[in-house]
Amino acid sequence: MNAPRTRVQRRPVHGVLLLDKPLGLSSNQALQKAKWLLRAEKAGHTGTLDPLATGVLPLCFGSATKFSQLHLDADKTYEARARLGVKTATGDAEGEVIAERPVAVGADDLARVQSQFTGPIRQVPPMHSALKKDGKALYEYAREGIEVERAPRDVVIYKLALAALSDIDIRIEASVSKGTYIRTLGEDIGEALGCGAHLTSLRRTATGGFDASQCITLEALEAMSEDERLACLLPTEALVADHTHVTLGAEDAGRFLSGLRRRGSWADAPAVAVFGNEPEAFLGTAHVKAGELIPGRLLSPIEIQQTLLLTEATP
Repeated sequence: MNAPRTRVQRRPVHGVLLLDKPLGLSSNQALQKAKWLLRAEKAGHTGTLDPLATGVLPLCFGSATKFSQLHLDADKTYEARARLGVKTATGDAEGEVIAERPVAVGADDLARVQSQFTGPIRQVPPMHSALKKDGKALYEYAREGIEVERAPRDVVIYKLALAALSDIDIRIEASVSKGTYIRTLGEDIGEALGCGAHLTSLRRTATGGFDASQCITLEALEAMSEDERLACLLPTEALVADHTHVTLGAEDAGRFLSGLRRRGSWADAPAVAVFGNEPEAFLGTAHVKAGELIPGRLLSPIEIQQTLLLTEATP
């Protein structure tokens, strides 16, 4: 007979965990595992990685969930491998083979296609994606054998490098804008080479200002003590590191947190990270227009206090 499952006592946890998502887990499964290990009350992630993909997955806890959208929209970098000559229903190794063609691809072909797919391009989102049509995810239609019309989307491939690994395998390294599907990019590259292709592996190596060298695995996290796990968290403001910084005195900070605009000699700025100096704490985001600091997403006084207490308690 199985022993009764111990109920986890949740607690307020605030910050960002840079996870190296393992192969075989969905982004949500990885999130729930990390949330359980940290005993966190509230958590979310910043952009889905397929179960067959690995790599950088920033996980947001507590107050950081308010700013997760910023990294959903961030530019990302990927490394992938594609098998030429074989097209699958899903665009990756998980799908059934739907077409096979001979492969005759040389270095000149790769150089031509690399140039063709660098810069602004249009992509038709794949059926096996979480995009919704009439309130229903596309992958749900795909599982039912239904294909629906999808409008092409404008995306940007900032950098693209293609290299042959064998006669039928290529490596794809790509830095891309938000909304880019690497499975679709691999399929489109295969079509441009005249033989079709599907991804056999996919790894996200960077998103926004975060890269794989900063990440921790679930296995390593599981082996740690609770204090060591908390010490792995980046502060919530790591999500807004690229914003203009403004620091307010105690009185202005209190008014700002109540949603009031503040006036000052600040230059216009579309994205501002606001801090208080008594105590030193991140307060939220804003934008500046005509000398006015206009509140955006704000932390609550309770969240700020909990963050300060956690910081003091973490070795």
